[in-house]
Amino acid sequence: MKIATWNVNGIRARQAQVQAWMEVEKPALLCLQEIKAAPEQVPRALFEMEGYWHCWHGQKGYSGVGLHVRRDLAVEAPTFSHPEFDFECRVASVDLGDLTVLSCYVPNGGKDFFAKMRFLADLRAHVRDLLAQGRRVLLCGDLNVTRSDLDVHPKELRKNAIGQLPEERQALEELLGLGLVDLTRMLHPEEAGIYTWWPPWRQMRERNIGWRIDYILASSEMASTALECLPQREYGTSDHGPLVALLDWP
Repeated sequence: MKIATWNVNGIRARQAQVQAWMEVEKPALLCLQEIKAAPEQVPRALFEMEGYWHCWHGQKGYSGVGLHVRRDLAVEAPTFSHPEFDFECRVASVDLGDLTVLSCYVPNGGKDFFAKMRFLADLRAHVRDLLAQGRRVLLCGDLNVTRSDLDVHPKELRKNAIGQLPEERQALEELLGLGLVDLTRMLHPEEAGIYTWWPPWRQMRERNIGWRIDYILASSEMASTALECLPQREYGTSDHGPLVALLDWP
């Protein structure tokens, strides 16, 4: 099974890239963030991608998420939903058997840090409730938090930078502490230079000077089947690269 998450930084600007990528990669599940479009603004061709059920949850010009399920995982159209704590179209969810998949875009926090911390707390509570119900959870998206200094290029390390603050990292660890596994770090525990976002200036992407803020988090049983989980730095013109995981999961 191939699972992917990608902050596209505007689905209308990246339509052709998303279509071309999906046609080549054919992920079973694709989570998109920062689509910056209401559903009626999403290019029609993306609704008509053969072999997928689609959810577009967005608003004009800001935020928004997508969630795409290959039809061999769901014979009939699944029901997409949004948890109660969702605001600014930041979470889309779908249940596939006993698995709940979440496409999530955590606020950056630069304009309202309290809102970011509240969102992370609400996300943790929601995942805790899902796990308490006996559900498996797959949480994919741009969480806008670096897990540790290993996830930031040395040139970008800043003691007081939002996305690197101790309280944000603690909130992420508390989410993982519920029983979720960070697939990239599970498979590459000490490897530096794994980034998913690069500042869009001074050829930072080409030089691989970035941050790891996009994640695929999975319940432990699912995570134990992961074979790989790495970003595709070379693909696309978004300031994020697609993060792709391969699992030996039926």
